[in-house]
Amino acid sequence: FNLNYAELVFSAAVDNYFDLFAVVHAGEDGAEVEEAYANTRSLPFNTQLKFGKFLSGFGRLNGQHHHYWDFADQPLIYQGVFGSHGLLEKGVQATWLAPTDTYLLLGAEVLQGENEQSFGTSALALTNKNAVDGAGLAVAFAKIGFDMGKTSWMAGASFATGQARHNHADEEDNPHAKGGNRSIIGVDLTGKYFLDATRYVMWQSEYIKRDLTDGVVANYTNTDADTLSQALRVRSEDQSGYYSQLIWKFDPQWRTGVRYDAIDANNATTNGTHTSSLHGNRNTVMVEYNPTEFSRIRLQYAQNSAFAPESASKLEKFDEVILQFNMAIGAHGAHSF
Repeated sequence: FNLNYAELVFSAAVDNYFDLFAVVHAGEDGAEVEEAYANTRSLPFNTQLKFGKFLSGFGRLNGQHHHYWDFADQPLIYQGVFGSHGLLEKGVQATWLAPTDTYLLLGAEVLQGENEQSFGTSALALTNKNAVDGAGLAVAFAKIGFDMGKTSWMAGASFATGQARHNHADEEDNPHAKGGNRSIIGVDLTGKYFLDATRYVMWQSEYIKRDLTDGVVANYTNTDADTLSQALRVRSEDQSGYYSQLIWKFDPQWRTGVRYDAIDANNATTNGTHTSSLHGNRNTVMVEYNPTEFSRIRLQYAQNSAFAPESASKLEKFDEVILQFNMAIGAHGAHSF
């Protein structure tokens, strides 16, 4: 039995100029402010500013909270590139909604770059990769939506670039530091075919690729990070992966779905030597019952071939069964497409 998390959500209009939104995320290890940001309400030319701590507009899935996901867990590539909380950063976002019949949204973000999975801001001792001074991450995205008969489509493209800084000199088993320049690209496509007013079939896919260039790795001989056990190494890395899922809402209260997700590349080049690390895939199927819009009961099964025991030379296949309960109380706005 697990308690994934609980959320307390606050939102209100501050005045004629700003809306304020905050989410307090609570788990068994404590509580923290997950999001806290303001939106402008009256900027000209269909523009809007968001500032504070928020989920980045990168990709299709990143901006959604866990309870809105179509499956109980995030795709493997999201876990590998952004971590369990996604690209959640402090900074500012500017968006422009085109005054056209076709939905077109362009956005740009300047963020602190604290995401430990891909970026980070800590200093790397004994290397030429110092701490990130100020904002260390920039994101740009474009989203376009259109209708074709009974089908609605949403396509997106995203790009993130920043500095990667990780210093783990205090680790007992493997004290090390790592730095470089990181870039991430993503493309996504979602199509929803409406069978009638309450039933639909939805297909959603996303591909993400991450690159590290001008990289260095320092392995420390002790936890004080005084000396190096080996020389700094020029290094490049690339990882990529994708997911594709199909959701069928066959009844106003019932949905079922299948998903395939995979890490299809996990490569590194060190001093001219190319290596390919373990990567795998997962097959998932789910069925859920929604008594009302405030409650959801989901049963999910997955055959997972993407993880290996520590120091293992090959991946192991195992089965996952999850019975999930999601419940919400209080007023809340409609979810986006």
